Amino acid sequence: MGSSSAAVQAVVLLWLAVVFRARPVEALAANWGTRARHPLPGDITVRLLKDNGFDKAKLFEADPAALQALGHSGIQVMLGLPNELLASVAGNVAAAEQWVQQNVSNYVSKYGVDIRYVAVGNEPFLKSYKGMFEAATLPAVQNVQAALVKAGLARQVRVTVPLNADVYESLDGRPSSGDFRPDITTLMTNLVRFLLDSGGMLAINIYPFLSLDADANFPRDYAYFPAPGAPPSQASVQDGNVLYTNVFDANYDTLIAALEKHGLGNITVVVGEIGWPTDGDANANVASAQRFNQGLFDRIVAGKGTPRRPQMPDVYVFALLDEDNKSVDPGNFERHWGVFNYDGSPSTPLSLASGRPIVPAKGVKYLSKQWCVLRSDASPTDPAVVGAVGYACQFADCTSLSPGSSCGSLDVRGNISYAFNQFFQSASQQKGSCAFNNLAVITTTDPSQGTCRFRIEIDPGRRDRTHGASDSAAARAAAAWGAVVLLALLAIVAV
Repeated sequence: MGSSSAAVQAVVLLWLAVVFRARPVEALAANWGTRARHPLPGDITVRLLKDNGFDKAKLFEADPAALQALGHSGIQVMLGLPNELLASVAGNVAAAEQWVQQNVSNYVSKYGVDIRYVAVGNEPFLKSYKGMFEAATLPAVQNVQAALVKAGLARQVRVTVPLNADVYESLDGRPSSGDFRPDITTLMTNLVRFLLDSGGMLAINIYPFLSLDADANFPRDYAYFPAPGAPPSQASVQDGNVLYTNVFDANYDTLIAALEKHGLGNITVVVGEIGWPTDGDANANVASAQRFNQGLFDRIVAGKGTPRRPQMPDVYVFALLDEDNKSVDPGNFERHWGVFNYDGSPSTPLSLASGRPIVPAKGVKYLSKQWCVLRSDASPTDPAVVGAVGYACQFADCTSLSPGSSCGSLDVRGNISYAFNQFFQSASQQKGSCAFNNLAVITTTDPSQGTCRFRIEIDPGRRDRTHGASDSAAARAAAAWGAVVLLALLAIVAV
């Protein structure tokens, strides 16, 4: 009987090891942004997530179409409460209760959405905000938590705050010396303590790309995960007995050290955003994105964490899809973070476990195979061209024309045609959208050249009309971008 009992115990231990492993192989998480002029339909996007092993998704706002599509999908959701709502939610618990009722309780009960977290704000302590959201963030978190308790959802739905990596620092460059930014140390400790006490967690956004792009002297190899068997980057950081060979590990562990320094080391820390853009900047290209994202996926699938947290946390890849209606204040690359293009096709070749490649979206419908280009008999020096190109790029995305980008090497005629076609597709190929004072013509011959892809837009008949509210907000950002791109294209056209 003793041997039988031992055998049973062995089986139970084996079962526990399997069931309670930290993270199932290929369990991925992604940021699903909805700032696109022709969004990929929600049902197709959910299938894209599931086909590629994503079991968690983060939404930056309560987008109705996305939330409804996520209902009964088996995908766990982190739902964002935008920064612009922090003040009202912080100042009145009734406002928090109303937001939770409309955007959490409603979708959980009516549509079966598996909401697990409310992300209160997005990088609210960012230095560039100059303290705008600092006073409101913790009260907003507390009121949302109280609203979840009142709604009977506090056991299922927790609170978190996605933070930028600029909330902590290391004066000597070693992760073990990490501490919070002096101006927000008290705020950070109070916030994390509340999250810890309420069963929440912390989300941190880490962007090696931004570190590289902002500093011409930043060691390039240190921005990427080292390939198996490759020698460590010469920029590797020796911290006691630990050698940090890439910026992600060093950055994440700097935060962990800061938390431990203040007695908060028990908080769960997930990576809220991380990725690499494929276009819109000289450092944003397919090869670099493939190198970084493949290294990231390999780490996630292997479950390999950092020296201070050996178990890989949940990592929300930024982003699932390109978004052609996002603000480009951070840079032209901002519309090109997607692991998948606007239509759900892979933006770079990537492999999951066992070398299985990521797969494209299924069931996508496109507009007719026709493009809008500069007429062959039209002159690029025609005085009307500058205004026409400026108008086109005010209402469509021309960021791929940026220097060093996928379409940055086009000649003058190519630049003009690209701008015309972007507007034509954005306008759903509507009659009259390829006129431009008789400078343009519709062609059925694909004008794509080299790395520059002249797109065919998604059929708007499949578009979810409930995206209108998000689109209108992003449209204001697009209008501001139009003024910038016009100045740039004036120089391009004048060449």
